[in-house]
Amino acid sequence: MILVTVGTEQYSFNRLMSWIEVLLETELIQEEIIVQYGNSTILPAGARVYRFLKEEKFQELIHQARIVIAHCGEGTLLLLDSLDKPYILVSRSQRYQEHVDDHQVELALALSQINVPIAWSPADLVRFINDPRKVSLADVSHASAIALCQSLKSRFDPTLEELSLGISK
Repeated sequence: MILVTVGTEQYSFNRLMSWIEVLLETELIQEEIIVQYGNSTILPAGARVYRFLKEEKFQELIHQARIVIAHCGEGTLLLLDSLDKPYILVSRSQRYQEHVDDHQVELALALSQINVPIAWSPADLVRFINDPRKVSLADVSHASAIALCQSLKSRFDPTLEELSLGISK
């Protein structure tokens, strides 16, 4: 079974829902799919769908899943990384009105640099489903962690960082 989760954001994630639907229709996914769709308005035909899940049910489904496909939320990433389960992340994008900004895209770009599986297209999902791999952030080297932090830092205006730290020029 594959679990797809989009979290509890107020925005829909119809792009991911459409990807899943196409993969089911073309039989590129041939196993049970359970989708937690949140505020999405497109529901993949052929999947068992839940708008939201109680914590116990969500944990039960994660443990039953062969793999997890999830939005690139920080909380979701930390939860999935704490489990011994292959997962792939799909970032929400402001371009498609899936979030207020592109922080998930920025996080996904940085995570991809340390080999965390990221899906940028339905083809990435197909490759991952056929050959899932488990990556643990705990296995990331110190040098990779520093590179990740620097990558994230470089994406932000240094003056904003100074303001948040209370530093004035």
